[in-house]
Amino acid sequence: DGDKVRVQLFARRRGAEPEAEVMEVLENKKRTFVGRLQIAKDYAFLVTEDKTLSNDIFIPREHLHGGRNNDKALVRIIEWPEGAKNPLGEVIDILGKAGDNNTEMHAILAEFGLPYTYPEKVEEAANRIPAEITDEDRAGREDFRGVVTFTIDPKDAKDFDDALSLRKLENGLWEVGVHIADVTHYVKPGSIIDKEAYERATSVYLVDRTIPMLPECLSNDLCSLRPDEEKLTFSVVFEMNEEADILASRIVRTVIRSDRRFTYDEAQEAIETGRGDFCEEINTLDRLAKKLRERRFAQGAIDFDRYEVKFEIDDKGRPLSVYFKESKDANKLIEEFMLIANRTVAESVGKRSGSRAAKKTFVYRIHEQPDAEKMETFATFVRRFGYKLKTDGSKNEITRSINRLLDDAKGRPEENLIETLAVRSMQKARYSTENIGHYGLAFAYYSHFTSPIRRYPDMMAHRLLVRYANGGRSVPKDACEEECDHCSQMEQLAANAERASIKYKQVEFMSDKIGQVFDGVISGVTEWGLYVELNDNKCEGLVPMRDLDDDFYDFDEANYALVGRRRHRTYRLGDPITITVEHANLERKQLDFRLA
Repeated sequence: DGDKVRVQLFARRRGAEPEAEVMEVLENKKRTFVGRLQIAKDYAFLVTEDKTLSNDIFIPREHLHGGRNNDKALVRIIEWPEGAKNPLGEVIDILGKAGDNNTEMHAILAEFGLPYTYPEKVEEAANRIPAEITDEDRAGREDFRGVVTFTIDPKDAKDFDDALSLRKLENGLWEVGVHIADVTHYVKPGSIIDKEAYERATSVYLVDRTIPMLPECLSNDLCSLRPDEEKLTFSVVFEMNEEADILASRIVRTVIRSDRRFTYDEAQEAIETGRGDFCEEINTLDRLAKKLRERRFAQGAIDFDRYEVKFEIDDKGRPLSVYFKESKDANKLIEEFMLIANRTVAESVGKRSGSRAAKKTFVYRIHEQPDAEKMETFATFVRRFGYKLKTDGSKNEITRSINRLLDDAKGRPEENLIETLAVRSMQKARYSTENIGHYGLAFAYYSHFTSPIRRYPDMMAHRLLVRYANGGRSVPKDACEEECDHCSQMEQLAANAERASIKYKQVEFMSDKIGQVFDGVISGVTEWGLYVELNDNKCEGLVPMRDLDDDFYDFDEANYALVGRRRHRTYRLGDPITITVEHANLERKQLDFRLA
């Protein structure tokens, strides 16, 4: 998997996919595999669950490097001899005992080729960066240290990369400052820290830990906008009236001192009760954010308001309970101001109208229009639940129709399913130098600027803004596009690893519930069985086709259904169903159910 090869195409068969034969392997993808070591007297194997490799890896004893039976290990293939059934490999790293929480989390990262340790040299380089802010650092920056400023973040956050400030101006307008950690002041292009950050391209958020993009002394200390500490920031400052109309804005480097660190719950309490520190400022920002939000949806943004599955975890990493994190007013307040800051930054470079100069290269966050065929299929599916979805007409009409559908499904058993399918029918947002706008947000220009501690494209955007503000020439587009592609790919890998860690914890959480009965909803239909998502905890498992033994079932792809040949019993996507938990396989991150 991942090798670069030269192929010869076979003669084309009518109505069939093109077929070919591999003539030569041009470039081997240097791939590593994660699995469990099984050691015999004279040899060993790595038993892997990797679906891209059908054979276990044979490991000569001299290449075990201290690995013991049942250890989880990271192995690379050194050769695959002609005629041999198994490739030969050597152990690169021992991850630990299978089943141990730390081992399993590292194994998930290694599986996706993501780093699970931080190089000491990079840590050391970061520790050498001077912490004190000098007059030279402050020179040329706007001073916001006397303006009411605070951060609002999740309760377990350590890296605060954005803060908001608010003051009433003499002209009666509100000045709102969106202040972002000035990471690129400390991380210079081409430095060892920068190279490591680029390779990672993003922080990775697993169920029980964060794998940071930057060394912790930068992300949690030097750049983190902690209260009562002077910090260097890059800011977008808005002047707004009571209707949240933006009458002026500027992008400037600043120095701030945050007055208070709020958790989302504390800010939410200030919004709901009207009491507490800076509650007047929080409520003013909330009022403005609601107007911005209302306007955004009126202009055709899509309202994906999904909850996140979270786990209450003990000190050994075992999941004790599952809960759902919902987005409340405090979350939405931060979201709206980050969105307009990101949009303003993208417009400042991309929207230069009237200028004859060629457009300067910039990093955009783009989101294409949904695939017409996928939308049609989705519309057919929701019709079965009695919902209507418009798939032709103007962009605004279609998005209004999607929002109406999501609203109507709120609180209904099929809500999560419809949201999931709506997301699947959309394209994936990505980074590019070619601006085509952001469909989901209904913005003609959009970038990522507000999270440089955890995303490399934001650091790229910061550097380009400084370069262009100083009259610098446009950077070469091709090299920048390559960096955008790399960041998009790494973002996807990080999301996959995050999902795998949630899946692992769900299986672990269900492993002591074998034989128990749960209500759920059919969340996937395939030729090998039915996927069922449980109502209580959103854990998903498979009812294998072989267990549907009352009839012979055919897979009806067009209608997302399994249909019995004799009795015509039908299992459809979205149908309520009751199951018994049959088996929990942690190695495969897989739950098996049977019909109750």
